Amino acid sequence: MDKPRWLTPEQQAAWRRLVEVLVKVPAALETQLQRDAGLTHMGYLVMMTLSEHPERRLPMSHLAKRACASLSRLSHVVARLEEKGWIRRERDRGDGRVQIAALTDEGYAKVVSTAPGHAEAVQQLIFDRLTPAQVRQLGKLTEALLDQPPE
Repeated sequence: MDKPRWLTPEQQAAWRRLVEVLVKVPAALETQLQRDAGLTHMGYLVMMTLSEHPERRLPMSHLAKRACASLSRLSHVVARLEEKGWIRRERDRGDGRVQIAALTDEGYAKVVSTAPGHAEAVQQLIFDRLTPAQVRQLGKLTEALLDQPPE
């Protein structure tokens, strides 16, 4: 058995702070969206993603990938948004096996009204605390962390 690759003290400190960010920031954004808009963070992410695409519709599989969610989780989120009249599901006209998530006009209005408060929360939680150089570094760091090796 290979010897474990233990974290160095510097890595351990950085890792613990990253974990703290990964816990605290999403919780704060969830709280803000629930309080101000009655939305979960994932619900907002799904609706915002749809709002950015032509005709405000995407196949569920593409939406799941863009929202970083499993199809199962996305299906539950979309079901809750459907109940509120913000999203509807329909079959693809060209391939009836493909399910499409479509943002309704009411859903689009919800995204538009929610976006300013959410953007302000992100500004306060992240960008107000960073210099422009740190913002550029953050972009490079997240890109490096999310860069996947070829499959």
